[in-house]
Amino acid sequence: MFRIWAKVIREEKIVKQLTYESDDKFVYSQFFKYLSDICEELDVATPVLMKTHIFNYAKFGTVRFLPRDFAESVDFDKLVLDNIKI
Repeated sequence: MFRIWAKVIREEKIVKQLTYESDDKFVYSQFFKYLSDICEELDVATPVLMKTHIFNYAKFGTVRFLPRDFAESVDFDKLVLDNIKI
């Protein structure tokens, strides 16, 4: 079981947030699926996922997606995913 706290931030304020939960074991090869599900729930575009994003999440428990990480324009400053320790 794992949880991810997703936050859409604009001007240093959280404008949308979501806690993504799954009873399955966390698998890094499925990270894009988790990210896609989160973005669909938050009704935002899905960013381009790079290897460095996965490494940052694995090492620091957090990853930030900036507007330059999206193929289409977005109206927020960053999308942040944080690991919630259980």
